[in-house]
Amino acid sequence: MLIETHAHLDYPDFASDFDEVLRRANEAGVTRIITIGTSVESSRRAVDLAEKYPNVFAVIGVHPTYVDEVNGDVIAPLRELAKSPRVVAIGETGLDYHYLPSVEARKNKAVQVFNALGSETEEQVEASIEDGAYKSKQAELFETQLDLAIELGLNVVIHQRDAWEDTLSILQNYTGKVCGVFHCFGGSLGQADEVVDLGHLVSFTGIVTFKNGKEVRDVASKVPLDKFMVETDCPYLAPVPFRGKRAEPAHTRLVAEEIARARGVSLEKIAGATTATAEQFFRFNRG
Repeated sequence: MLIETHAHLDYPDFASDFDEVLRRANEAGVTRIITIGTSVESSRRAVDLAEKYPNVFAVIGVHPTYVDEVNGDVIAPLRELAKSPRVVAIGETGLDYHYLPSVEARKNKAVQVFNALGSETEEQVEASIEDGAYKSKQAELFETQLDLAIELGLNVVIHQRDAWEDTLSILQNYTGKVCGVFHCFGGSLGQADEVVDLGHLVSFTGIVTFKNGKEVRDVASKVPLDKFMVETDCPYLAPVPFRGKRAEPAHTRLVAEEIARARGVSLEKIAGATTATAEQFFRFNRG
């Protein structure tokens, strides 16, 4: 028995064969699926699916890269959605600096040219200022969702990309107040240890099956057995042998099998441990 802890079932990728996707998951031994919201509307769709299908549960939140699309208060509608007993956590939320305004600006040749003195152009300085504002908005959105999780007694699904130090800095202020899982973990063993030492968890995707996923595979082989979960992040990151195709919840089994091989243990041991961890982390008893 496995739990798929991070799927995006509300995405249009699954619209044409949703029931078949659930059937294949069940046949693969994936008995519960957690579908993750990325915006208020996505979260609403996630709750709708969870209320319709008994083996689907919802996590509600606003993804950091959607911060510029936030108009008004997002906490009130999330709080309302959380009244559903099918909601088992808040997220995904966190920080993502991969597409900062300065990165986008560098795509424009005008800001790649330094002036005669070799100093930054006006456009580069402006982009740097925009970076700071963008980061501040993400941090505020992250913190408000952490506060909501504490208010509701729920844990948090964390998205982190190119923002390691700032993410940990914020979480340090919440030590002992809320537990998070760093989904799609791709960092080093040292970083995994930092997460665990702060009282949080990590979760591994199909990256562990990739030819270039050796470092993540090594981390998955060494993290304490009760400190990680498994996921697909579908429709993204399809594991071998499905690379380049749509990932789906059934592939959680392939992730677990690869980690079992890396650790030299049985699939049953990984399934049992990760299921127990997921049952403790997510509030399934709400519904």
